[in-house]
Amino acid sequence: MSIYNRRNAAVGYVALKAMQRAIDKKRRPRRSGLRVATYVGLGLVSAGILAGVLAIALRRRNGDALEDSGFEDANEIVGEYVTAPEPLPAT
Repeated sequence: MSIYNRRNAAVGYVALKAMQRAIDKKRRPRRSGLRVATYVGLGLVSAGILAGVLAIALRRRNGDALEDSGFEDANEIVGEYVTAPEPLPAT
């Protein structure tokens, strides 16, 4: 009688697949250090941009943008008046 028959082949195949799945479950997917560093850098840049936009939005909401720019009274003219050149006489 031969030990290589269909039933033994099927049992061996199923056993090998079960062992392979067990090994794959133990193994963690490893990420490269460069990829992780890129993700962390992008996260920090995104957080900085979000903080800047939020600060601008809060400043405009409180009305501090006009005061910080130095134009408290935009209707007042300071300095010399600029005069237009005199028109040329018609000849």
